[in-house]
Amino acid sequence: MAANNRRMSGKKGAQVGSGGQRRRGLEGKGPTPPAEMRKGHAKQRAAQAKSRRATGRPQPKGRGGRSAAELVVGRNPVVEALREGVPASTLYVQQFIDNDERVREALQLAAERGGINLMEAPRPELDRMTNGLNHQGLVLQVPPYEYAHPEDLADAAYDEGEDPLIVALDGVTDPRNLGAVVRSVSAFGGHGVVVPERRAAGMTAGAWKTSAGTAARTPVARATNLTRALEAYKKAGIVVVGLAADGEVEVDELEALEGPVVIVVGSEGKGLSRLVGETCDFRVRIPMPGGAESLNAGVAAGVVLYEAARRRA
Repeated sequence: MAANNRRMSGKKGAQVGSGGQRRRGLEGKGPTPPAEMRKGHAKQRAAQAKSRRATGRPQPKGRGGRSAAELVVGRNPVVEALREGVPASTLYVQQFIDNDERVREALQLAAERGGINLMEAPRPELDRMTNGLNHQGLVLQVPPYEYAHPEDLADAAYDEGEDPLIVALDGVTDPRNLGAVVRSVSAFGGHGVVVPERRAAGMTAGAWKTSAGTAARTPVARATNLTRALEAYKKAGIVVVGLAADGEVEVDELEALEGPVVIVVGSEGKGLSRLVGETCDFRVRIPMPGGAESLNAGVAAGVVLYEAARRRA
């Protein structure tokens, strides 16, 4: 019998008791659902973006991913973050804390905003959470930021019947510069900001604070590879304009700003990286008669966004 069992176990094809799995595998799966209902489709992301804007919720997640949770530590930083509307999930307060003006304001702001958990914790627990930083009895937990996908920004613009106006940052590592760019994009009617996934500033509490609340309505997308994201924009008919001190044309002469455009801003020290610079359709310069060598990312983006808004108006 043992020999028989070995021979049978080596047979190919359907086995006894398969329950008709092969037959079910040949059956049709019904009609293909519309694009708006297919997971990951551009039209589905555009529909989700429209829904979020209509309900006032944060901008679309898309496939951009999420950042890590962050802690804001210390009385002044916590109060400033709460004043500026930085998203927060939990405010940790040390047991038997010295109840000064800043502690009272932090508690009041957290209560007024709603949705922020208030947790009392012993000092050793806060020391452990903050790796021994001088927390002064107050710690604010900022939830992970949900990044959009670069395609979502263009989809949302077209959904509103507008030409995309997007800023991409290349090698900008200061979160305050990112926050300033988000604020400028919001002020001049742009549709979002793209940042690389690596070696770049992300939407930290510092970036939120510098954005002065505009990050709540201006999406930030994260690209795994910035050059490929720019090439995808170009294939979609969007002009890619890079800012460079040695640009071939001055910004006020560039007619491309009147249509769908991505403005690429490099770091203050190194400017655009080689591959990103080669991907741009135009390299433009900002005239600086005062003799300054360069502008930081926030100021440079604001100048070009103003020119784009002026031309579109």
